[in-house]
Amino acid sequence: MSSPATAVQTPKAFKPRIFSGIQPSGGLTLGNYLGALKRFVEKQDEGIETIYCVVDMHAITVWQDPSVLRQQTREAAAGFIAAGIDPKRSILFNQSQVSAHAELSWVFNCVARMGWMSRMTQWKDKTAGKNAEAASLGLFAYPALMAADILAYHATMVPVGEDQRQHLELTRDIAIKFNNDFKVDFFPVVEPVIEGVATKVMSLRDGTRKMSKSDPSDQTRINLTDSAETIAAKIRKAKTDPEPLPDTVEGLKDRPEARNLVNIYAALSGHTVDQVIRDFAGAQFGTFKPALADLAVASLSPITTEMNRLMADPAEIDRILGDGADRADAIAQPILEQVYDITGMIRSRRK
Repeated sequence: MSSPATAVQTPKAFKPRIFSGIQPSGGLTLGNYLGALKRFVEKQDEGIETIYCVVDMHAITVWQDPSVLRQQTREAAAGFIAAGIDPKRSILFNQSQVSAHAELSWVFNCVARMGWMSRMTQWKDKTAGKNAEAASLGLFAYPALMAADILAYHATMVPVGEDQRQHLELTRDIAIKFNNDFKVDFFPVVEPVIEGVATKVMSLRDGTRKMSKSDPSDQTRINLTDSAETIAAKIRKAKTDPEPLPDTVEGLKDRPEARNLVNIYAALSGHTVDQVIRDFAGAQFGTFKPALADLAVASLSPITTEMNRLMADPAEIDRILGDGADRADAIAQPILEQVYDITGMIRSRRK
C-alpha cells in the first residue's frame, strides 16, 4: 500500500524499544513459535527493551466464549514463558489490563482514513464471499488498535511475520499523519523486523497456505501442546511430492510443500536453507521426514512440558500478567497523557 502521508522532517531520536503481540484465539502453533516466539526470545538477548503482549482485545473482533478466552490468554502467556521469555527481563502482559491501548485506539480511529482500512488485505480476505456488513466494526478498525498497541510505548521496532507487514505500514502512516496534523514530532515511525527462514510457516497439507490455528483440520498444523508422538505423526503424514530433495535451493521452486518442510528444518536447527539442502541433497522424504520429526520433537517437547507445568498454576500466570501490566502502564500512561494534551483534551482530574 502506498503511504498517504509524507514523513515529518528532522525526526527526534527515540529510545530503541521492541513491541509485539500474539492473539489468544486458538492454541499456539509451530508457526507462532518460529514466526514469533523464537524470535522474541532472541530479541530479548540483544539488550533492547522488549515488551510482549497477549492481545486479547484483538481476539474479540470475532465472538469468543469468555471462559475459553481466559484459558487461551493464559495458554498464550505460558507459551511466551516456556519458549524463553523471562518476565523479569521483558514486560509480558495481556492487552486489556492496560487501558491506554483502547484509549489511544480511539484517537487513531479519528486519525486513520476509511480508505486505508478498506484496503487492508486481511479485511478483504476475511470478508471475501461473505456479507461484509455482518462483520464487526472492530474487525474493520482493528489495525488502529494494532497501531495503538505499538505507539502507546513509542516502540521503534516490531518483530512480525511477512503477513503483518501491511499493518505495520498502516501504523507508520498513522504515526506520520498524527505528527503532521498536530505539527509535532511525537510518534516514532516504527520499523518492521522480518527475519529468519520461516517467518511464515505453511500448512502441512497445503504449502501455499499459511499454517493457521483456525484451520478446521488439526493435521494442517503442529500445536505447541501436541505430544511427541502427535508431532512425529503429523510430520510423517505431511503432504510432499514424489521427487527427492534437490541439490540446490533453486530446485525447491514450484515445490511449496518441500520448501515448507526444508524451511521448518532450517529454522528449528538454526541452519540456513542452503545448509539443509547440502545435508539432504538427493534424499527421499522417507529419510528427511524422520530427521525433521526428531528435530521438531527435541525442539518443542521441552516447551510443551513447561507450558503444562505453568498451566497447572493459573494464579501464577495471572500474577505475572498483572505485574507486566503495571510495568507497561507506567510507560504508556504518560505517553497517552501527552497525546491528550497535544489533541486539546482537558485532563485536570489527572493532575
